[in-house]
Amino acid sequence: MYDLAVIGAGPYGLSVAAHAAAAGMSLRVYGRTMASWRDHMPEGMYLKSEPWASDLSDPAAKYTLGDYAAVRGFEAAHGRPLPIGTFAEYGMWFAEHAAPPVHEQTVTRVSPAAGCFRVETAEGDGIEARAVALAVGVMPFRRIPGPLAGLPPELCSHSSGDRDPGGFGDLDVTVIGAGQAALETATLLAEHGARPRLVARADRLRWNTVPVPQQRGGLSALRTPLSGLGSGWTTWAWSRLPGAVGRLPAGLRERLTDGALGPAGAWWLRERYEQRVPELLGHSLHGASVRPDGRVRLELDTPDGGTRTLDTGHVVAATGFTPDLDRLRLLEPGVRQALRRTGTSRAPALTACLESSCPGLFFAGLLTAPSFGPAMRFVYGTGFAAARLVDGVRRRLRR
Repeated sequence: MYDLAVIGAGPYGLSVAAHAAAAGMSLRVYGRTMASWRDHMPEGMYLKSEPWASDLSDPAAKYTLGDYAAVRGFEAAHGRPLPIGTFAEYGMWFAEHAAPPVHEQTVTRVSPAAGCFRVETAEGDGIEARAVALAVGVMPFRRIPGPLAGLPPELCSHSSGDRDPGGFGDLDVTVIGAGQAALETATLLAEHGARPRLVARADRLRWNTVPVPQQRGGLSALRTPLSGLGSGWTTWAWSRLPGAVGRLPAGLRERLTDGALGPAGAWWLRERYEQRVPELLGHSLHGASVRPDGRVRLELDTPDGGTRTLDTGHVVAATGFTPDLDRLRLLEPGVRQALRRTGTSRAPALTACLESSCPGLFFAGLLTAPSFGPAMRFVYGTGFAAARLVDGVRRRLRR
């Protein structure tokens, strides 16, 4: 019998495992280490967050991205974007040094047993644990707009599914979205010889500004504080006070979380993107079908209230991820359906220690964003989540 089973070996799962191991818990960690970053990010992408805001969390802060950079002989500098591949390698190094061994197996079922949980894998193994932490990352929650849902995968993909931007050759590709994933995907496609275009509902694109220096005068730092999610007092509050966000009324919390840190491109991408990717802004997608010649026909609503059709060779939905418990198929259906939800969302209602309404079942990562705010959508949130969650597990075990 284990104290804790951690399902997921990305930044949140590894951070929870590091804190639990340091607390002396017996635990089992499942998943492919850093799978989302190693297997689902297009080659050539960069980390949008600053290196100092991208640490995985261990209690002693001994295994930061800066520590990894020092070991490997490079500088993780403020204002200098870091390749996604380098970040994935950092996660592997963190897993080797800060967390117990990861069992790279696929968990297919988590179900309650007598006073504990039963965890079963596709490989036929099974264990029992007194508590479970679900840190499954974002891949189960990929959002594909309804009009695109019926298209075959060879004609429509999510931005997290195209590892090789050069695999499209010189095909014309339509990228749907206005955030960093859409803008960087379109840029990489253009740089690898494809002919991308961007379609977005927004009437203009938003770009983040160059980050303010870390070392500044007192007045400047007071006027525009720097935080792990950006600069400004509102952003500072999101990043530093997720616990306070969790105490807000559910409706207010949802409105604030949905409106915070909306789609925007990184400052360092803008020059590469502009003059290279044509745009159709203010256009909403309302239909999609496969033409007789095998191309995709998109039906769009135009800004002036009209409609237009657009034919394309492939569609990439860079439309993000939606936290939704119903997509968490590994969780036993009876438990999943019985879990209380937060507000009007499809995410679990959680205590201050990230425990759900099912005693002993904890969550970390994207599914906790409706409870604790946008910090939980970023690696920066691992410190808050891991420490709080493991504290909650310790309390649960004592009871």
